[in-house]
Amino acid sequence: MLNRYFPQIQNPVRFEGNESRNPLAFRYYDKNQKVGDKTMAEHLRFSVAYWHTMRGEGADIFGGASFQRDWRRSSKPLDCAKETAEAAFELFQKLGVEYYCFHDRDIAPEGDTFSQSCDYLKEIGALVKSLQRETGVKLLWGTANLFSNPLFAQGAGTSPNAHVMAWALAQVKNAIDITKELGGENYVFWGGREGYETLLNTNVKREQEQFARFLRMAVDYKKEIGFTGQFLIEPKPCEPMKHQYDSDAATTLYFLKEHGLIDHFKLNIEANHATLAGNSFEHELIVASIAGKLGSVDANRGDSLLGWDTDQFPTDLYSVTMAMMVILNQNGLGTGGLNFDAKVRRSSIDPLDLFYGHIGGMDTFARGLLVAQKMIDDKVFSGVIDDRYSSYGSGIGAQIMAGKVTMKDVEAWVRANGAPTMQSARQEMLENIFNSYIF
Repeated sequence: MLNRYFPQIQNPVRFEGNESRNPLAFRYYDKNQKVGDKTMAEHLRFSVAYWHTMRGEGADIFGGASFQRDWRRSSKPLDCAKETAEAAFELFQKLGVEYYCFHDRDIAPEGDTFSQSCDYLKEIGALVKSLQRETGVKLLWGTANLFSNPLFAQGAGTSPNAHVMAWALAQVKNAIDITKELGGENYVFWGGREGYETLLNTNVKREQEQFARFLRMAVDYKKEIGFTGQFLIEPKPCEPMKHQYDSDAATTLYFLKEHGLIDHFKLNIEANHATLAGNSFEHELIVASIAGKLGSVDANRGDSLLGWDTDQFPTDLYSVTMAMMVILNQNGLGTGGLNFDAKVRRSSIDPLDLFYGHIGGMDTFARGLLVAQKMIDDKVFSGVIDDRYSSYGSGIGAQIMAGKVTMKDVEAWVRANGAPTMQSARQEMLENIFNSYIF
């Protein structure tokens, strides 16, 4: 086992049960426990986000770096990248996760030229591949960072400058290549700056057409090289742009359908992005799920008192349980997973805090999984929902939905049958039942 950067952790984090008070042990996440017809590990498919966990410096919009990491001390960018990769796989191994995710510029530095950046990515990619073999940890998804470089200040695929768009396409091509080389099961598109800041200088129709062309070229390249991973798009409403074109699940699904791309993509839903869009986490999940397009999840949470993407570790059992009900009801995430796109707080400066954050998030989702599966097994809400809509199973309801009656027919039926009998939705009772399972 790798053992250089986290010597305090000598063995993989263990499951010790609900009575344990060991902060470096799982209380609910027992990866081998069967829940329904799968193990917890198969249901949850946990992944660590390389960027926050290994590259995070504790900086925020009001202050600079507060973390001192042993793997980030070298003044040589390539050496720093190699040490970071070794530290990352030590952490993955000791946490006991099976997957990780990265942006291209997370694992390898940007060079002085585009060609040098590509060479760096290949060199570090070879090291990462050997670390995957050594530890058994796999790549859930890769993506390209099309937002940090000043070139992308006005967008990447939606840039008004065709040279910038071409640069972004070339970068995505190389990011897909390395994802395929590392056995990535998915590839994510996150349009960090694919939007606008003011309509005074923006042709929205043109930019959306550019973005669609950008995605179409990626689909064509995927077919050309035989990459079998799932393409995912991650919606976000704003920040850093005032408005982004993939602002929420419904908007993104419409965009994909409008431009003939719906068959080639699923969605990667992030909890904090959902709340920034004014929706709940479970709302975004169900919108994607009922369309058959819920592919993966970025697991985190926001803070309603702060107006930005705080990316905190998920600890809200109520929200997580609701999320797991959606995921279980669609029989899992397929090749997707639960990626902890989350970071420790700026004041959590000890590398051990990385373990505490992930352990807490993994336990929260494990507990949410158990509660959700129990409610599904007990048919707590399915019967209520079926009964609530039962009037559409026969009579006038069935006739309306089957298209067998006209509005004139319906009017005649209403005149003959009088006013409806109202029934209580019993929301408070159902919330009490939900809470009883959590408690």
